Amino acid sequence: MPAGDILLGSDVIPSLNRLRSISKQDDCSLRNLQKINTSNLLYHALNNVPYYKSLFRNTEISELSLKDFPVIDKHTLNVNQNQLIVGDKNRLYKQASSGSTGVQSVVYWNKKEQSVIRATQLLWWEWAGYKIGDPVLQTGITPNRGLVKSVKDKLLNTYYLQAFSHKKDDIIKALLWAKGQKNPFLAGYASSLYVIARFAIEEGIEVSFKGAVSWGDKLFNHYKSTIKSAFGVDVHETYGSAEGLMMGAQRDLDYMYLMSPNVYVEIVDKNNREVEDGQMGDVLVTNLISYSMPLIRYRIGDIGIKLPTQFYPENRLLHYPLWQKVIGRDTDLVRTPGGKYMVVHSFTGIFEHISEIRQFCVVQNSLDGITIQYVRGSGFETGILIDIENRILEIIEEPFNIIFEEVDIIHPTKSGKPQLIISRIPNHNIVI
Repeated sequence: MPAGDILLGSDVIPSLNRLRSISKQDDCSLRNLQKINTSNLLYHALNNVPYYKSLFRNTEISELSLKDFPVIDKHTLNVNQNQLIVGDKNRLYKQASSGSTGVQSVVYWNKKEQSVIRATQLLWWEWAGYKIGDPVLQTGITPNRGLVKSVKDKLLNTYYLQAFSHKKDDIIKALLWAKGQKNPFLAGYASSLYVIARFAIEEGIEVSFKGAVSWGDKLFNHYKSTIKSAFGVDVHETYGSAEGLMMGAQRDLDYMYLMSPNVYVEIVDKNNREVEDGQMGDVLVTNLISYSMPLIRYRIGDIGIKLPTQFYPENRLLHYPLWQKVIGRDTDLVRTPGGKYMVVHSFTGIFEHISEIRQFCVVQNSLDGITIQYVRGSGFETGILIDIENRILEIIEEPFNIIFEEVDIIHPTKSGKPQLIISRIPNHNIVI
C-alpha cells in the first residue's frame, strides 16, 4: 500500500492511519471534531464556491449555520455543476452515480479526497476482520478496471468478479480461486454475495472466508444467513454512495456506526425539518471531506432512522453515533389507497421464508394494487401465491389488488443492483 501511494500519488495509508486514530476517540471528542469539520467546510463553501457565494452575497457569514443552507438534490447538482466546483474541474476526478433511482448525479473530487474515501473503505474492511495483504474476492460493476483500480487489485491481491450477471463458469472460477487462498476475504454487493453463497451451497463448493463486507444494496436477513451457512462468516454491512459519501458500517453491533468525522447526517420530514432520533425521514448528507465540490445538505434519495442515544448499547467498541436503520430508496415503497406504506422489508419478511420462489419484484402502477413478478423455485405450488396474498392483505388491512406474474428472469438495474420494488406512481414521496 505505501508503494501504491507512491506510484499513484495518493494518500491512502496516512489517511487510514488518521481514521484509525480518530476511531479510538470518545463521544465528546468525536462530536467536537464533527463540529470543527462542519464549520471549516461551510466557511470554505461561503468563501470559495460560486454557488454559495452568490446565494449568500449580502449575508453576514458569521451568522450562518448548516440549517441556513438550502437542501440540494441530484437535479441541483446537474444544473449548477460548474458553480459548485472549486477550481479547474479538468484537474479533478469525475464520478457519476449509476442513475438507478432515475437521475444520474456527477461529482468531482481531488486525489486527497479520493484517498480519504478509499481509506474509509479499508477501515470498514478492517472492522470486518480484514488485514492489508489478505486475498480478496470482490464483486462489482466495473469490469474495465482502469489504471488506478487495476493497481489496487494487484497490490491488494484482489480477484474481481463482475456483478452485472452471475455466470456459472465465472462463479466456479472465483470460488476455486478463493479456495486456494489463505484467509481470503469476501466483499461486494450484498445481493451478489448472496447469489454466490447460494451457488456454493447448491454446487457443494466449500470455501471459508475470514470476513465479509457488503455494500450497494440492502443486506437482508436471509442474505446474511445464507452467506453464513455457505462460508461460515458474518457479513458486515456498510452504507455509502457513488458520490463519495461514506456514511456508516457495522463492527461489533447489529447497528451501523455513523461516520461522523466524514459526514453530517440529518433525518428530515417532507418540509426539511429535522425529526427526532428514532423517527423515519429523508436522509440529508453534508460531505465533510470534499472541498473540491462540497455537497451540503444533499438529499441522497434514501430513508433512514438514527438510533436514540438512550438505546445505545453500553459496551460498544466505538463511540460514533449509531444508525437504527437505513430503509432504502424512497421509491422502494408501496402505497395503498388508504395512505399506508409497505417498505421492502414488508415483502422480504414474507418471501425470505418461501424457498419455492427464487426471486421476486414488486411493481406498482397505480394505487389500486401491485403486480408481483416471481421466478419459481423447486417445489413451487400455486397455493403458495394465495398464502402470500393473504399475508400482504393482513398487513395492510384494506382492499388491495395483487396480481402475480411468473417470469423466467428478473433483470437488475443498469447499476447491477436489484430493485425489489418499482413504483411508477408520479410524485411518489413519503409523507412523514
